[in-house]
Amino acid sequence: MNTKRIFLASLVALSGTTGLAGMAQAEEINIILCGDVVTPVYTRLFEEWTAANPDYPVAPELVGWGQCQDKVTTLAVAGTPVDIAYVGSRTLKQFAQNDLIVPVPMTDEEKAAYYNYVPETVTFDGTQWGIPVAFSTKALFWNKDLFEEAGLDPETPPKTWEEEIAFAKQITENTDAAGFGMIAKTFDGTMHWFLHWIYTNNGQVIDADGNIVLDSPENLAALTAFKDIVPYSEEGPTAYEQNEVRAIWLDGGVAMMHCSVSCAGRGTEAGINWGVAPLPTGPSAEGPGTLLITDSLAVFKGTGQEDKVIEFGKFLTSPDNQLEYELSEGGLTPLRPSAGVDTLVAENAYWKPFIDGIEFGGPEPLLTDYIGFQNVMIEMVQSVVTGAAEPAAALTKAAGELEQYK
Repeated sequence: MNTKRIFLASLVALSGTTGLAGMAQAEEINIILCGDVVTPVYTRLFEEWTAANPDYPVAPELVGWGQCQDKVTTLAVAGTPVDIAYVGSRTLKQFAQNDLIVPVPMTDEEKAAYYNYVPETVTFDGTQWGIPVAFSTKALFWNKDLFEEAGLDPETPPKTWEEEIAFAKQITENTDAAGFGMIAKTFDGTMHWFLHWIYTNNGQVIDADGNIVLDSPENLAALTAFKDIVPYSEEGPTAYEQNEVRAIWLDGGVAMMHCSVSCAGRGTEAGINWGVAPLPTGPSAEGPGTLLITDSLAVFKGTGQEDKVIEFGKFLTSPDNQLEYELSEGGLTPLRPSAGVDTLVAENAYWKPFIDGIEFGGPEPLLTDYIGFQNVMIEMVQSVVTGAAEPAAALTKAAGELEQYK
């Protein structure tokens, strides 16, 4: 779902020319979804909407994950935008500042219905620019058998970074497995993964006034802990992204990893004796935290039916419809608290850490060039993981480079 830097430069150059090219009234609401299949929940909701709004039938288009964001952006820049599209919330600031999408106003009641900070994942300068549609949080998974083999209590996961590093060391030294699964590949997940460490120590990348605050004591502690756990991780972590580390965990090759709720089912299928707990916290944490990362529905400008499209987007993501979609997908954290979520946690206790981390979590930062931001963060992490730079120097360098992307 990532656009290349050269394409983003084209977006900036062309955004002023999109004008009236796409202003003709359309009979359909065209929606681009990312993936290989339209979920049955959406199929039913599209039919329900069309029955109630026959002048605005839904026309979905599926685009593979690798090409989805590029196609949406290309259409918008060309002046032939799709009505509404599934996008990474990280792209909203770029789209908005290039006048390609319209705001999606939320009432105070609508914002309050979400978990803490979820509206902030689609907000900058006090305006909401998308409708959250998919939500991910992370927790700590551990292999109880490897804990026991290493002489650790299999029912007691680490609660702090200090314990996490110590447990990883003991496992590495006393078993054939790595203590910890580290993600450091040149891949967007590496940046996301490090943000989980930032938000488990009460850190930030950008403060409420729009200042870059990456070079902070809280984040220095996070990057230092990151460095300290490298010796007890799988060999060559810059070669691994999240799915690859998960595969090692499923094969019993690492004892601990940070993962979304999707790993619960896969661990059970693989026959692993696993547990799940909140992410371990740093010394400045006020409680369990996590990165709050969302994908959204963006409503594009210039179609002539933006208000109706916003109505459709809010129908699709209304509390009952959204929860049904989330439960059907299996690996998504619910966007809103509800009686249905309470039932989910009561029936499947492993959900609790993914919900508990929200209160002290933080939203994915919105910058003017998401790819630039991502590349800076990946380079910073890799420089520390490989020993090419010390944490303090790497943070200072990255913070300076991020100034251009505010």
